[in-house]
Amino acid sequence: MRATLRSVLTPERPRTVDVVTDPTERRAIVVELAIVGVLTFLFSAIAAALSLIEAQLSGGIGNTTVALNPSRSDLDWIDFVRQLMSAIRLFAIGALGIYLLWRSGIGLNRVGLGRWAPRRDIPAGVGLAALIGLPGLALVAIARALGMNAHLVPSEVDGVWWRWPILILISIGNAAAEEIIVVAYFITRLRQLGTSENASLAASSVLRGGYHLYQGVGAGLGNVVMGLVFGRFFQITSRVWPLVIAHAVMDVVAFVGYALLHDHLSWVG
Repeated sequence: MRATLRSVLTPERPRTVDVVTDPTERRAIVVELAIVGVLTFLFSAIAAALSLIEAQLSGGIGNTTVALNPSRSDLDWIDFVRQLMSAIRLFAIGALGIYLLWRSGIGLNRVGLGRWAPRRDIPAGVGLAALIGLPGLALVAIARALGMNAHLVPSEVDGVWWRWPILILISIGNAAAEEIIVVAYFITRLRQLGTSENASLAASSVLRGGYHLYQGVGAGLGNVVMGLVFGRFFQITSRVWPLVIAHAVMDVVAFVGYALLHDHLSWVG
């Protein structure tokens, strides 16, 4: 029992990638991490932290409203195109992580990005969604009551025919971009640099929490916890697709559920 608990808390380094020792290759990995970070979630984390500071200095995050999927235009067809572009960009971010790992000679099966196995990945993903999502709802309510979160508006509630399909597409895009980059790509590159599993997990989790700070301190802390659970799952199983499924399920429930039930969700705000 103690051995099993120890392996969960401090797993041995999986033999999926080798530590890079060549100085030139190590510098290339560091440069690549910096570039990917600027283009994706590292700059998002800095921007989110600045938004939180700005909100706190302007009366407190609890007095602000954050729209997660706002309308992009008063013209429906332009709004649709912009929303679609946003979703495509998210998938491109995830594809960038997959391409960079593959281009560097890392077999995608070794880092959980090979062909997915529905019979195994879907139940695991749904289970993770329940494990994180249900307590997460309670945390949202508590953080909002304590003034630690902004009033979140997950989605527009108008009756445009394409709203739900776009919300579902964005949910899947969010899941793919975040789990592939912040978990699979980021942890794999840190492994190549010789970073310990616990340090890699902490860095990935803090990054995830950081780019959610624009929603409030409660959202940031909640996403750090989510990052710890998801990151450890990846480290133990070397599977990413259950994380993508879990994240997509939670976002679909949040976005589409809000559009359907917003009149009964006053406790969110």
